[in-house]
Order: sequence, then C-alpha cells, then structure tokens
Amino acid sequence: MIKAILIDDDKNLRDGMKSLLARFAPAIKIVGEADSVATGIQVMDALQPQVVFLDIQLNDGTGFDILDRVAHKNGAIKSNIVFITAHEQYAIKAFRFSALDFLLKPVDPDELQKVIKKIESVLDKSNDYAHIDLLLENIRKKVDNFKRIALSTSEGIHLFDISDIIRCESADNYTKFYIKNNKPLLISKTLKEYEELLTEHGFERIHQSHLINLNYLKSYIKKDGGYVIMADDSHLPISQRKKERLQEILKSF
Repeated sequence: MIKAILIDDDKNLRDGMKSLLARFAPAIKIVGEADSVATGIQVMDALQPQVVFLDIQLNDGTGFDILDRVAHKNGAIKSNIVFITAHEQYAIKAFRFSALDFLLKPVDPDELQKVIKKIESVLDKSNDYAHIDLLLENIRKKVDNFKRIALSTSEGIHLFDISDIIRCESADNYTKFYIKNNKPLLISKTLKEYEELLTEHGFERIHQSHLINLNYLKSYIKKDGGYVIMADDSHLPISQRKKERLQEILKSF
C-alpha cells in the first residue's frame, strides 16, 4: 500500500480523485485530506505521506506555499508530489524543467495510471527530492528562463545546469543526454519534449535524431551531405531541411 494525501479546496474534485484512484490505482490509499494551505501543512506533518496529490490554487494561497513552508520547517520535502492543475502554462513549464509529475483537470484516467506507475517504480529507489527544491527556486524567482533542469533516470533524479548540456540524441522513445564532465544519461522522454523545453536556451534540432547546444558547436562541414562537429568530437548529420536554417543561424554569430 502507498500512503497518500489529497489537498484540494474542491470537495467534488477530492471525491472524484478518490473514485479514480480506487478504480485505476488500488495500491494508493488516501489516508488524509485537506482543503487549504493551513490544513495541508498540518496533514503533511501529521501523516508523513509517500505521495501528495496537490492542487495549485487554494482558497488561502497555493500549493507552492505549502511546500515552501513544509520545506522551511523540516529542512526538505520528503514526499512524492503530484500537482493537479488547470492549464497554467508557467507552472506546467516549471514542472517539466523540475521533472515533477502533474495532472491536468479534469483528470484523465490514463494519465493518472502513468503517473502512479512512475511513482511505484521510484519509491524504493530514491529518497532524493532535490528536484522539488529546484521547482520552488524557480517559482520563487518568477523567471521564465530557467537555468537548471532535473533529469529523471531509472537510478534517480539528477540536476544539471542547462548550459552544461552539449547535445541530446533520440533513442526511440528515449533521449540520451551528453553533458559536460558527465557520463551520458538515458531519459524516458522523447527528443521532441526536450526540444520544446530547450530551444529558447540556444538549442537547435538539426536532425530527426539530434538536438544540439549551439554553444558547443565546433565546425559545420558541408561535404559528405553536411554534418557538424561538436565539442565532444561527435560528428552529427544535418537533415536536408535543416541545413538552410543552420546556415542562417551561423551567419548571425
């Protein structure tokens, strides 16, 4: 049994979530509920849940306020957090950079099952919740240009400066990250998902399989169909439809 609590100021949503969990995730046991920042803090402290289903907007504040105060009081958050949110683009972007799970309202049973499966796979492997600290750091600063990213592997969650990522390579539904002074990491998300996150940080998709950090581009070679040489000495092909854009980018350097 996985011990969980539910924090949301909408009783109908709490009841709906309990019904969904009972049907699609019977391993999850809701042992407590709260409907505000104040009661949410109390329930988290009293029950020490493994999982917290947390709404962002509450009547007396936000879910971030709860995490901030619990972290300040206890030194760290020691629960898996699953946010339940409406379409709040800034928050969703922060979740994705922090490798945190979220469910959009109304909650889709398939998405709920995916999140629960992921939680079950990491519960016994990692007690490191530094990615929650990263989320709170980004939320506090209220900046849109995040500097660090959390990458979740089968071994745990790793935090890196985005500026240290040399390139990303597609491997079916996985993405392999090549990071300065680190061994490659295999992440169970598609390259397209990371392209959406990293393009604004100076990354460019040059091929179906390759997303590169332009700051680590050493050479653009036109022969043999066209390829680039990166700072890690990798030789990466450029797709035909990407060549013109890459050449325009290089002219502006």
